[in-house]
Amino acid sequence: MPTVRDILKTKGTTVTTIHHEATVLEAATLMNERRIGAVIVMNGDLIVGVFSERDLMTRVIVPRREPAGTKVRDVMTSEVRVCSVDSPLEECRAAMTHHKIRHLPAVDGDGRLVGLISIGDIVAREIAQQEETIRFLHEYMQGPN
Repeated sequence: MPTVRDILKTKGTTVTTIHHEATVLEAATLMNERRIGAVIVMNGDLIVGVFSERDLMTRVIVPRREPAGTKVRDVMTSEVRVCSVDSPLEECRAAMTHHKIRHLPAVDGDGRLVGLISIGDIVAREIAQQEETIRFLHEYMQGPN
């Protein structure tokens, strides 16, 4: 059964983080530069939240808060769901669907951040597996070309 570790082997373990005292403008600039949809909000080594495009829209733009004067800690999603590197992808997909989230930080046994997976990572992995199965079945039925 595929696990988070399988995705991180391919994707890597680099995670974009930001300090909880940073401004929304700093977070949005970082997300734009890196072309990502979310950053993990940290206080030292502790994960304290996730700041996503959805947070930016619903908690900053629509309420007309000033991005340069608003701290990430005040508008981030503070209830962070996490997974371990050994979590099955099926379990992660179910959690993301149930909680309507698109990003899941991966933590080690001590709760330290070691990676990040997205729903897109899971879907891409599932598509690759399905294509491999189709290729195998085609070769089985037709013989190798």
